[in-house]
Formats: sequence, structure tokens, C-alpha cells
Amino acid sequence: MPELPEVEVTRQGIEPHLLNQRIVRVTVRNSRLRWPIPSDLAEILMGQELFSITRRAKYLLFICSKGTLIVHLGMSGSLRLVFARESAQKHDHFDLEFANGVILRFRDPRRFGAILWSTGDVMRHPLLAQLGDEPLCPSFDGKSLYEKTRHRIVSIKEVLMNNRIVVGIGNIYANEVLFRAGIHPRTRAGKIGLNRYERLAGVIKAILNAAIAAGGSSLRDFVQCDGSPGYFQQQYWVYGRVNQACRVCGSLIEQIKQGQRSSFYCPACQK
Repeated sequence: MPELPEVEVTRQGIEPHLLNQRIVRVTVRNSRLRWPIPSDLAEILMGQELFSITRRAKYLLFICSKGTLIVHLGMSGSLRLVFARESAQKHDHFDLEFANGVILRFRDPRRFGAILWSTGDVMRHPLLAQLGDEPLCPSFDGKSLYEKTRHRIVSIKEVLMNNRIVVGIGNIYANEVLFRAGIHPRTRAGKIGLNRYERLAGVIKAILNAAIAAGGSSLRDFVQCDGSPGYFQQQYWVYGRVNQACRVCGSLIEQIKQGQRSSFYCPACQK
């Protein structure tokens, strides 16, 4: 599913084309997403101006004249920029057309994504209010992770994927981060010391920024707003490489299950 880098790549791609533009047409072809698209959303959005596009965790926030459109890509969603009236495809569920002629099109084959509307302080919305730290913010560091994991008996992999502690990392990047930090995914979070957490926080930032620079990862459905794939999957050290040689030491990459998700690691490099 799209994780933080893919969502940020999407935000950066669409923002220059849509800022300060007025919404002139809204098309809802299928409202049955993870939560139903509000039945009056087209009426609400018509004529509003889009002032900014921000991101909170894996949510895109479209700040409009009278509120905020909340978009989540779910497991298979993507946002495309359409510069002419291309025919919609089977899984193209939602369009926003702007005064400059650009159409923002939401595609989601599995329909686990979301398009919702919020007025007032969007950060108090139930989907956003309890979210943890943004890993790319300057305030995120090893000390904050260390303090939040004292006495926790769960694994560090589970901590990295707990969005009430740190948001947006997801399974792919949790695997890559732990390899680069030299930490076994089953290591108890509460047993990791401050120095290792400081290194871990630095690695998280480095991996996520590298993935954004590469256009994210395209393993199944994700594409950038122009339809092109991301290329970070070409840089994976462990994810999806079970029984292949570690690029550092030559040991075979192993795979285990943690919380219904696959973890990939090098038994020699990660302790």
C-alpha cells in the first residue's frame, strides 16, 4: 500500500498544478470507498478555492475556502493529474476539475481509500487526532522514540508500525530501516538504548527521504501523479529478498511473520 514516501511524492507532484485554483466540477462515480464519500460533497466543493495541500501521516489534506478535503490512498489508491478530458477507467471513482482545466482523478481498485470532508480544525478529526510523531519533522529524534518505548515489551518492528507512536513508515520501510540500523525486527523496543535509538531515528529520516527522491516504491498499484512508477524498490536491501544474499555480508535474507506482516532481515547484520 502507499506509505509515507508515496503520499509525499503525490503531494509534491500535484501541488504546483492546483494551488489557488477554483473547483469548477466534481464527479463522483462510485462513493463506496472505505467510508462512503459524503453525498453532498460535490455541492460543498463547487466554487471553492484550494489554498494548500499538506500531509499528515498518510493522509493528504486539501485546505479549501470552507474546510478541508481529507484523502487517503488506502491499499491501492493513486491520484492522477489529467490535462484533457480522458475517458474514466473502471476504478476511477472521483474527479476534481479546476478552473485551469486540470483534473485531479482518484483511482482505487480495492476501494480501501477515503475521501472525506471536515470543517473547523482538521487536526482534531477522529482520523488525525491520535496520530503520533511525523518522522520527517525536525522535532522527531532518537530521544523521543527512546522515551516512548520504555517498559514496552513489543518488538521494535511493531513500534515502527504503530501510528500512535510514529506515523507513515509502513511495512516496506520498517524492514529497510531496521536493516540499515542493524536491529533485529524481533528486538524488544524497551531494551534498545538511547544511542541505538538516535541512530535509528537518523536512518528513518534518511530512508524516507531517499524513497521520496526516488519517486516512492511501485510494487503493485502505486504510480506518481503523471502515471510514472517510483523506483525505490530497486534500492531495497532486505524487503522481498528472502533467500537472496545480503548485499553487505552475503548471508541469506530470512523471513518471519510479525502481526500478520512479513519481516525480512539479515541474521548476521541485525542483532
